[in-house]
Amino acid sequence: MKKTKKEITKKIISGLLWTGAFYVACSNPYFASRALPMIVKEFSKKIKNKKEQKKYYDTFYRLEKEGMIDVQYVGRQMYISLSKEGKKKAGKYQIDDLEIKKPEKWDGRWRILIFDIKDKQKIKREALRGKLKEWNLFQLQKSVWVCPYNFFHEVDTLRSFFNLRNDDMKIILAQQIEDDRKLRVHFNLK
Repeated sequence: MKKTKKEITKKIISGLLWTGAFYVACSNPYFASRALPMIVKEFSKKIKNKKEQKKYYDTFYRLEKEGMIDVQYVGRQMYISLSKEGKKKAGKYQIDDLEIKKPEKWDGRWRILIFDIKDKQKIKREALRGKLKEWNLFQLQKSVWVCPYNFFHEVDTLRSFFNLRNDDMKIILAQQIEDDRKLRVHFNLK
């Protein structure tokens, strides 16, 4: 399966995010030049195609050059970690991958997300609205969104990513919403 540069970048950055910083013990100065290819190879292990493997190598070195990955040497050890910019990008990838899981059977309860994000944080507010639309939530009012499925974890991840307080966003769990026909049609519920 061919992977795009963006997918490879995402895989490398996400991999480093989940594993955290790691180091490679170096016994001689030439080990580092051999270590990076071995590390990159771990990311591209299952790929037999040499062209695809080269994409991983190229992407890893490009990320290092762009300052997304820090490679530091302390004595005979090499430390590889995400830089501050790399962590930001990894956080964005986490948000991009967030999805609300639809259970086989609806539990009959509505989750209502309300938020009040100040004008000085307008960019965050609009990005949040964009994600809620992407999730196909129903907009009941300007800052009131409804979902029939549990999305506490996903909202908590968004809250953390946008650095919002609990006071900025609240989830209400409701047994019923007056005249919910539009909601039921929107979510294809009976």
